Amino acid sequence: MRVMVTGAAGFIGYHVAQALLARGSSVVGVDDLNSYYDVTLKRARLARLETWPAFSFHQLDIADHQALRTVASDIEVIVHLAAQAGVRYSIDNPFAYAASNLTGHLSVLEVARHAPKFRHLIYASSSSVYGGGSALPYSEAARADRPQSLYAATKRADEMMSVAYAHLYGLRQTGLRFFTVYGPWGRPDMAYFGFAEAIMAGRPIILYDGGRLKRDFTFIDDIIDGVMGVIDHPPEPECAHRLYNIGNNKAELVSDLVSKLEAELGRRAIITVAPRPAADPVETCANVSALTELTGFTPKTTLDQGLPQFVAWYREWYELRGLTA
Repeated sequence: MRVMVTGAAGFIGYHVAQALLARGSSVVGVDDLNSYYDVTLKRARLARLETWPAFSFHQLDIADHQALRTVASDIEVIVHLAAQAGVRYSIDNPFAYAASNLTGHLSVLEVARHAPKFRHLIYASSSSVYGGGSALPYSEAARADRPQSLYAATKRADEMMSVAYAHLYGLRQTGLRFFTVYGPWGRPDMAYFGFAEAIMAGRPIILYDGGRLKRDFTFIDDIIDGVMGVIDHPPEPECAHRLYNIGNNKAELVSDLVSKLEAELGRRAIITVAPRPAADPVETCANVSALTELTGFTPKTTLDQGLPQFVAWYREWYELRGLTA
């Protein structure tokens, strides 16, 4: 099977590409290697993928449709993970989200529509689409028309574009609403990573609402199990578009995350308390029963099990770079 992975140098994209290669697929990786966070980390992920003979890489912007189309002519499956991430970043850089998340998603849809061997598009949505007022744990049937950030609005718009393409062209697609993914090779802009860096450097961390916010922290290995299960269970032609939550099905306090990081790192955090930003939800939690029914998906990794794996990788990453952690 020949698979295109967009955002292949990103956190989830790297792990998906690695899992596909490990089971014998040919992977075409696409990424623009932008500077939203440390490009050194992106290049290090990419270097590991490039040790596989069945992996090829193209540095390009997915919003550049002609460039994307030239590398996708013989693709059977697309795992579309490239996007401008981050909720708060969208407040200061809104046009980055329009280009990557809207034009980029449309570009991928058009590539899929015209690829002669195409069979299935799996794309990344987000728990952010649920916005305010939805009952917990979030189910796929809950309202998703009250976004609290531009990022969330673009992700919901992506879902609607995909629904339209399924209706118009029978384009078989599965959207995955990811919930707070963490683990080795993670994203430095995510809270758990930023907290670890600050704790080790002796810098203060900001706890919104005193750490009383809750998140459905989902370990990367569980995410990959779910993604691979979806790849193996494409939709039927009569129901060409589907949406699934993919999370840990357990909301945990951010303050507990910090306490666990302190224990693993052997240092105390310097904590500053601030009000919750308007773009941040109070709590997220995924109902994953639909994905479980489809693929047998069962998240196995608790925060107590996953965080030590992240911290071990974090220390190794800094040692490799000649830094102290």
